[in-house]
Amino acid sequence: QVQLVESGGGLVQAGGSLRLSCAASGRTFSNYCMGWFRQAPGKEREFVATISGSGSSTRYAEFVKGRFTISRDNAKNTVTLQMNSLSPEDTAVYYCAADRSCYSSSYMYRGQGTQVTVSS
Repeated sequence: QVQLVESGGGLVQAGGSLRLSCAASGRTFSNYCMGWFRQAPGKEREFVATISGSGSSTRYAEFVKGRFTISRDNAKNTVTLQMNSLSPEDTAVYYCAADRSCYSSSYMYRGQGTQVTVSS
């Protein structure tokens, strides 16, 4: 079992930045691919970014490339999503997730989410 707790969400103006963090516990953190997903009201949950267990490989959704950066600290069991140049379209609940595979269609473990609201 892996427990995930997100933090860092909030209200920001368009063009601003936020840094989301996810603290993991329960299993060997470096064995898991970590991902961020988001879900806006009335929309399906969508993939945002993922990072391999070692941190050597990352993948991003097209709509965040160049704006968001995912990173991890295996010594601290944390994964971070740095979000820059935010727009109102980025408003959503952001979820941290963990799975053995970075290409899983449904990550095995997921946190409760943190709300990100971008005002225009």
